Amino acid sequence: MRASALNSPRILEIKKKKRKVKRRKLFLIIFLLALFLAGLCYLSRWQKINISEIKISGNKVIETATIESIVKNDLSGYYLKVIPKTNFLLYPGSRIKSDLAQTFKRLGNINLSVKDFRTLEVDVSERTALYTWCGDTFFNPENGDSFPSPEAGGSNTEEKCYFMDENGYVFDKAPYFSGEVYLKFYGYTSSHNEDPLGSYYFKPDFGKLVSFRDTLAKAGLKISSFYVKDNGDIGVFLSSSSPGTIGPEIIFKSDADFEKIAENLQTVLATDPIQSDFKNKYSSLLYIDLRFGDKVYYKFKGNGK
Repeated sequence: MRASALNSPRILEIKKKKRKVKRRKLFLIIFLLALFLAGLCYLSRWQKINISEIKISGNKVIETATIESIVKNDLSGYYLKVIPKTNFLLYPGSRIKSDLAQTFKRLGNINLSVKDFRTLEVDVSERTALYTWCGDTFFNPENGDSFPSPEAGGSNTEEKCYFMDENGYVFDKAPYFSGEVYLKFYGYTSSHNEDPLGSYYFKPDFGKLVSFRDTLAKAGLKISSFYVKDNGDIGVFLSSSSPGTIGPEIIFKSDADFEKIAENLQTVLATDPIQSDFKNKYSSLLYIDLRFGDKVYYKFKGNGK
């Protein structure tokens, strides 16, 4: 009896009307939503809220036009083929930063901001060239050979150097410099391939090498280059007394206490007989070896100790 009442024509008619009302409400919601989205899409194309001008600042070496071309390329096109990427709220800031950083290793900080809804300001800073990385093997300025130590032979290769910043980050090719314009570094970078751009040298201990250089400079010893070798040794080459020649090499292990090594070296150079030999026969000194704890080995051309 109850089932019959629920399926009566009157009840069925009421249910049918309710379904029609629900469908109408659903269609209305979909229509309003579509209208709202269409309005947003139309509004997103409004010229007054779309980037039409790009201003580049902070660059000194990199040309403004090359930076601007990358930014314009990233701003071209649409999201979902509808919403322009130039919209000041939706422009691809992260993509622009990433592309600029990948293209120009020289760039340090990259900051983006929109002014007056239509102008994208790109403020960049360029890395400062403080040092040079000159290959994975030491370069002999006397004959143009590359080799692991001053006493080994080489292959007569041309030296090619790259600029590094204060963190040992390799960011650009360096022109040829005669003399000791920049402190040079040799040995593999973190990339371990032919293109070192974007890699780091002796990370994370690069700062220790620079501090070691500064410590020796205070003691009157000028370093011209570092060579971190594959076997874990570090070769430190002092400036030569004659242009175009190699200075003495200081050898120690890369896992040693750099401060202790600097102290030991200064102690050795203040003790005879090496003190007088170092002063009087500097140009003939080949190396001072500090890899064996308290034992120090050194060698001059023509004799050895």
